[in-house]
Amino acid sequence: MKDIYLGLKFAFSYFSILPVRFSKNDDLSQKKVLAFMLYFFPLVGLVIASLSVGLFGLISHLGWLGGVISALFYMMLYGFLHNEAVMDVADGIYARHGGKDAYEIIKEPTVGALGVYWGVSLFILKVALIVYVFELGFLWEFVCVAVVSRFALVVLIKFLELKSSFLSNLKNSLDVKYIAILGFIVLLFVKIWIVGILVAFVSAKIVEKKLGFINGDVMGTSLEVTEIVLLFSVVLLWA
Repeated sequence: MKDIYLGLKFAFSYFSILPVRFSKNDDLSQKKVLAFMLYFFPLVGLVIASLSVGLFGLISHLGWLGGVISALFYMMLYGFLHNEAVMDVADGIYARHGGKDAYEIIKEPTVGALGVYWGVSLFILKVALIVYVFELGFLWEFVCVAVVSRFALVVLIKFLELKSSFLSNLKNSLDVKYIAILGFIVLLFVKIWIVGILVAFVSAKIVEKKLGFINGDVMGTSLEVTEIVLLFSVVLLWA
C-alpha cells in the first residue's frame, strides 16, 4: 500500500507543479513505486485538466481572455515540461541534419533558434485550440484528451525501444496486465483512447526516424502532438 501511495505522490511531483512532500525514508527508486508512478500518470492529466476547467468556469465571463488564462493555467500545472521537450527535439533534428550528434545536442541546457520557433508555434496552436474548445463548451472532451494523451505515453514507454536509463527503468517496472486494466478503466470514460495511442505511436516513430532514438524529450513531444491532434479532432467532429 505504501508503494502505491509513494507512486501517486511521485506522479504528481514529477508530472505537475502541485505541491507534494516526501520524507527522508521514502525510496522512489523501487520498481513498484516507479510502476505506480506511471499508472497514475493519466490521473495527473485528469486532475490538472479538471482544475483548468474549474478555473474557466469561474472566469468564463471574460470570454476568450478567460479561455487563454485557463489554457495557460493547464500548461503551468504541468510545468511546461512537455513544451520544453518540443524545443529540444526540434533542436536535435536540425542538429542531426547538420551532421551533429542529436543526442548530445538535446542534452545541452541551451536550445537553438529553430527549436524555439517550433516550440512557440506548437505552444500558440495548442493554446488557441484549448481556448476554442472551451468557448465551444467541450470541457469534458478537453479532460478526456488530457487523460488519453498520458495513458498513450504509458503504453509507448512499455512497448518502444528507449535510449534513456530512467525510461528503461520505468519500462521494466511496468506490467502489461496492469496497463490493460488501466486501459479498461480509461475506456469506460473515454472512447478516443485508441486514437490517442495511434497518434502518439506514429508521432514517436516519426521523430525516432528523424533523430535515431527515443528518449524522454521524444515522449514529451509525442504527448504535445497527441493533445494537439485530439483537440483539433474534437473541433472538427463536434464543432
